[in-house]
Amino acid sequence: MSKRTLAVLLTAALCISALAGCEKRPERMEFTTFAMDTVMNFTLYGSRKDCSTVQSVLTDRLAGYEDMLSVTKEDSFVYAVNHANGEWVEIPDDDILALLYSVQGLGLVTGGALDFTAYPAVKAWGFTSGEHRVPSDEELEELAEKIDYTAVKLDGNTVALPQGMEIDLGAVAKGWAGDQMWKAVKENGVSSALLDLGQSTIVAVGTKPEGNPWRIGVVDPAQPGNYFAVVELADMAMGTSGGYQRYFEQDGEIYWHILDPDTAAPARSGLSSVTVIAPSAFFCDGLSTALFVMGLEEGVQFWRNDPNFEAIFVTEEGKIYRTAGLEGRFSLAEGYTDREVVVLK
Repeated sequence: MSKRTLAVLLTAALCISALAGCEKRPERMEFTTFAMDTVMNFTLYGSRKDCSTVQSVLTDRLAGYEDMLSVTKEDSFVYAVNHANGEWVEIPDDDILALLYSVQGLGLVTGGALDFTAYPAVKAWGFTSGEHRVPSDEELEELAEKIDYTAVKLDGNTVALPQGMEIDLGAVAKGWAGDQMWKAVKENGVSSALLDLGQSTIVAVGTKPEGNPWRIGVVDPAQPGNYFAVVELADMAMGTSGGYQRYFEQDGEIYWHILDPDTAAPARSGLSSVTVIAPSAFFCDGLSTALFVMGLEEGVQFWRNDPNFEAIFVTEEGKIYRTAGLEGRFSLAEGYTDREVVVLK
């Protein structure tokens, strides 16, 4: 074989290889939708066909989840449970049954810091209607007596509540939906995606196409328009709970939507936000709320007893604490590099 022929063959091989590489390069698709009272943003990498399929699947599923889990839609499953006057209500499918058992289990392991029966108290504070008010001490005592996740009865594929009790899955609904969509994304051929379910709930499916982790900003609770830190995620979820997300002010006092089940009043734990990083968005959402209610000391001890997640705590004074497992995956954002970060071990 002549050198000229060999050069031609090598050139042809390189061209074919380059073309093949171009054909395999994933396309980027972004879309936004409004569901669960939140603007959600999705970024997908894959073939145009697979991304289009995933977009359709996610949009349809979100609509279905909202129809089942809404506390205000009169034809939703949760609404039916809350207005059944103590009667048994059929659970629509195994996924919702598993959700109810899971949220009840999370209530158990957190010692009731997460309790999905606090909806009457949430309503009393006006967080559902926007007509905010501060209930009296007597009213709060009565409301607190009706908060008890252990009173929710599950039998087969049915559920029942004592009269006067109502459930609200808002603390875990987006995380649970994120886990369901995470699975759907992969099942439909997309292995690289970022599911942003309203900033407080993030699912990083795989890595970026080039293999780098997703870089996610952590909101500064003192200035919610800014990010004080960046966390790198790959096949991982992140959930944040903070008093800055929904609140009102009255007579110089700030009241936020995260309630302490023991008092039926906004949790006064000394924290302004908690971020949890774990392989389950449901777990991240629910646990970040529970840790916020617990406070720093109890929350850190919870992590030490069960270090299967990572966490970032920000106190009302602005002090930052993070767990040791975030080493190499956590960095302070521009403008915050002079802040001290306490590493928890």
